[in-house]
Amino acid sequence: MAEAVSYDLRPDLEVIAREVPAGVRVLDVGCGDGALMAVLRDTKGVDARGIEIDGPSVERCVARGLSVVQGDADRDLTFYPDGAFDYAVLSQTLQTAARPDRMLAELLRVGRRSFISFPNFAYWRMRRALLLRGRMPVTRHLPVTWYETQNIHHVTVRDFEELAAGLGITIERRWFFTREREISPAGANWRAEYAVFEISGSG
Repeated sequence: MAEAVSYDLRPDLEVIAREVPAGVRVLDVGCGDGALMAVLRDTKGVDARGIEIDGPSVERCVARGLSVVQGDADRDLTFYPDGAFDYAVLSQTLQTAARPDRMLAELLRVGRRSFISFPNFAYWRMRRALLLRGRMPVTRHLPVTWYETQNIHHVTVRDFEELAAGLGITIERRWFFTREREISPAGANWRAEYAVFEISGSG
């Protein structure tokens, strides 16, 4: 039996949990402790599967009764068949992928649509920190120093939108947040602390 679940999700995960339809099949890539999967399973009857590289996180997921395998998304998504899921989710992980362009292609190969969330490196507080201190900033959403971080690609809202266009990916919907509060899309490239996109493939 699954343990009692807390539904105190990050705002980006709240959006995804709200927008995923009931009863679909979801692959959560880099699922962490499985919080999103548990909510989708318990409140919407979603068939949620996960892949996570961190062993202790996989153990926490399994303890919750979740179907999660340990694996590296940069390599192991290739083992999933085409169209195996209705949605593939990649939350706060795109910036750690070896090749974000290939990651997006794989997500839309295994899923009909995908939800992507990531910290926006063009957020004005980060720009100010670089301008005034000349150092890579440490923030609530980027809480470790540059030499400890797993982030290897510093993506911005504009970067992501241009990459999607170049790959022929359709952006269906988008949401932007600053300090846990949703904001309007106007000026999001400098106003948003992090972003959520729903995307689909050209086919």
